[in-house]
Order: sequence, then structure tokens, then C-alpha cells
Amino acid sequence: MAPIKLDDRDIKILAILSREGRISKSDLAKRVNLSATPCWERLSRLEKAGIISGYRAEIELRHIAPQVSVFVMAELENHRAATFQAFEQAVDGYKEIISCWALGGGFDYLLHVITRDIDSYQQLIDDLLARPTGLARYFTYIVTKPVKHSAGFPFALLTGSDPETR
Repeated sequence: MAPIKLDDRDIKILAILSREGRISKSDLAKRVNLSATPCWERLSRLEKAGIISGYRAEIELRHIAPQVSVFVMAELENHRAATFQAFEQAVDGYKEIISCWALGGGFDYLLHVITRDIDSYQQLIDDLLARPTGLARYFTYIVTKPVKHSAGFPFALLTGSDPETR
């Protein structure tokens, strides 16, 4: 699939939405110097192209219930395609695993897990190890405090400047 050609207005729309997903379409149109209809058409094109894959709220779980956030480095028992597929299918079945990335280099996967407590995290790991997932070794890193979480994508990397200052 060839990458879609984006102009400065498209990038500005994406930059605004990455930080302000609830902005009204009319306010978005004003911010990018377009009337409502052309702005909505651009937005629709970006959605259909899969560049905008969804809209969601960021939830502060600590205000709702106790929880623990854990990063897990996972190593598989071998590097056969079937093993990677089995592991990825297994990971997809756990709602507590909120993100999983395949890695090149020393470890095979990085998982981000959020559970009630350490006991429920260990139950998840025990279950992964008991099933035919291909998991050979894992290394647990418990988050002690969040330091930085950016809602916005660094569009300056793509364009050489901040799209909101154009």
C-alpha cells in the first residue's frame, strides 16, 4: 500500500486531533483555515485511508481503582513462524495486556500489562507459561511512577517544523 500524500493542512489536522480528539469539526476547520465541508472531506479521507484509526479518551485509572502497570520483556522458545503466531494469538486474548510490540534485537516482544495487583499479574504470566504460547522467559519491570506520556505525535519529525505554528 502506497503512503497517502499529505499536505500541510492534513498534517495540521492530524497534529490537532492527536492532542484534542474531542475538538468539534467546526473548531477544527477554523484552526486549519478551511470551511467546514472541505475540512470534513479531508478528515473523512484520512479516516478512510486508515491514518486516523480511532478516537478515545485517556483514562486516569488511579482515580478509579488500585492498579499496577507492568512492562514485560518476553523471549520465545524458538523463532519459527508458528511460535510467533501462537504467542500473538495468546496475547490478543488477555484484556490486561494493553499493548504488545514485536522487537528486533535481544528480546522478541515488549508487553504493557495493567492489572489489579501483582498477584493478578503473576496469574496472567502463569497462565501464559502453562499454555502452548511459546513463551520461554520473561522479565518483569513494574512502573513506579509515570514520568512522561505525550498525547501528541511529534509531527516535526515528519515535516521539520511544528504544524500548528504554520
